[in-house]
Amino acid sequence: MCGIAGFVGDGNERDMEKMVRAVSHRGPDDRGMFLRENVGFGHARLSILDTSARGRQPMHDKKNDISITFNGEIYNFKELKKNLLRTGKYRFESESDTEVLLYLYSEYGERCFESLNGMFAVGMYDFKKKKLLLARDRMGKKPLYYGVFGGTIIFSSEVKGILEHPLCTRELDFISMQKYFAYDYVPTPRSIFKNIYKLEPATKIVYAGGQIKKEKFWTPDFTVKNFELHEAVRLLDQALRESTHARLMSDVPLGIFLSGGLDSSTVAYYAREIGGADIKTFSIGFKEKTFDESAHARRVAEHLGTAHFHREFTAEDSLRLVPELGRILDEPLADASILPTLLLSRFTKEHVSVALGGDGGDELFAGYPTFYAERYAGFYESMPEFAKKYFFPALVHPLPAGSSNFSLDFKAKKFLDGFTVPRAYRHMAWLGSFNSDERACLFNDFVREELLGANAYDDIDFYMADVRDIDPGNAFLYLYERTYMMDGVLVKVDRASMSVGLEVRAPFLDKGVVGLAHSLPFSMKLHGSMTKYILKELMRDKLPPGIADRSKKGFGIPLSAWLRGELRPLCEDLLSKQAIDECGLFNYAYIETLKNEHFSKKRNHHKELWSLMMFFLWRNAWFN
Repeated sequence: MCGIAGFVGDGNERDMEKMVRAVSHRGPDDRGMFLRENVGFGHARLSILDTSARGRQPMHDKKNDISITFNGEIYNFKELKKNLLRTGKYRFESESDTEVLLYLYSEYGERCFESLNGMFAVGMYDFKKKKLLLARDRMGKKPLYYGVFGGTIIFSSEVKGILEHPLCTRELDFISMQKYFAYDYVPTPRSIFKNIYKLEPATKIVYAGGQIKKEKFWTPDFTVKNFELHEAVRLLDQALRESTHARLMSDVPLGIFLSGGLDSSTVAYYAREIGGADIKTFSIGFKEKTFDESAHARRVAEHLGTAHFHREFTAEDSLRLVPELGRILDEPLADASILPTLLLSRFTKEHVSVALGGDGGDELFAGYPTFYAERYAGFYESMPEFAKKYFFPALVHPLPAGSSNFSLDFKAKKFLDGFTVPRAYRHMAWLGSFNSDERACLFNDFVREELLGANAYDDIDFYMADVRDIDPGNAFLYLYERTYMMDGVLVKVDRASMSVGLEVRAPFLDKGVVGLAHSLPFSMKLHGSMTKYILKELMRDKLPPGIADRSKKGFGIPLSAWLRGELRPLCEDLLSKQAIDECGLFNYAYIETLKNEHFSKKRNHHKELWSLMMFFLWRNAWFN
């Protein structure tokens, strides 16, 4: 895992040095760069496979016709290497997957990405054909940003790499800002900066002659196969076993993120079964018991016989971490669980350089409470308009503001938010912070005028068009994969872990596991009110009693209480009248109401306040 950066067009050695330095936290072991003609490539290396100098990047073919800078892991690279060796055309000088990808391009051209099973972001330049090739993995696990400024294309693993190029301009994109306050993140392909974009997953860009051509190299297949349950369980067992085995490949120490939930416990089970006794697991806990899962993590670790490491997370820890978030996240991201993820990453990095995690299980197998909330939505929609307009809001409005994880008042308010938008947008409204009416109150007149007619959720229309003919349940799962998981969950884990040079791998996002999950009927994922039905059927007898059937807890923190206590001074400072007025984008009177109601426990506005705080932490880091 590494940081990459590059440009084709104007730029010099100093520009390239600054770009690589900006992403050097992603690869603290080594740096490399080259400039030739009008091409500059840079690389910050985290040495995982072939840690010798032979694996250094940027890498070139023997004729220096093709150059590559690569971030990620290709788990089937040994098989692909054997196929290349059979042609008799290639002689390899390293044991790295990067060199395999380099010669896959030599052999197959732009089709080289179709056979890859892994996570990656890559830049390649073909000097004979004078073209740049950029590509990103199927599930969007690894980030890749790009922008064209004055005829020069610039790319990097993180926005901060692009911002170091002198041609890049820093300009807030108002439409992206609106989307951030709707989703809690900026959805692909936009970024918070005007003219800087995220490359879509399973997509390649060819840049030649000043023109960009974009094309998908993979599309998901949701054709449902008529498996019996026992056969589907057997296939899932096989797929998870193979995907975990592939991700245990490493030339440096490796461990497992273990929360005590089903997904991470599943990964730990297969890693222990395949990797033997030398498996380390890592967890964190909280003093606030409604948020603490550490006892479950310890039960799983003891049951599996792993070497288990644990650390407690406190409000004081959060205070130390929060000011760093704006710099770590060069786009605003309002998932407060990045705080424990950062602590867990730093703690884990003290022992290992690679960790396996459970990301993807909820999105592939319908693990979120929003999926059974969809069932109740039908009942709510059948109610008379009078009840929906007056009776239910009157029930929810007086509920006391709770501080526990997913408190009743919070869940009730979010449920009603889902009916302020069309059904296709409902899940994103449930997950986000500000509904459309609240965003209208949040922005000032100038911003509202700029956003007139803009649809914050048009990304959903784009993705749902890909799956309009499949089962609605599976269609919503695909939407989660392409929005909440990719631009929220995976970004959180990537930025937190890579900020300390820790590589995190996700067995659930393996090509085989994803393909199998897509082929299963939705009823094998949400069965009655049971989420992740097939995964629970698989794991119930493999884990300690009760672990497979525990209700989902999430990686939450006691943010509501902290904002009334230890984090209140920072909230007051970031969202002061002076700060809001100087920014010139928001309506302070509305923000003041949010603060006062939350601090007095009249309402629970922790999501809205945190979303605003993260925006201002980001803005202070990158615009001041």
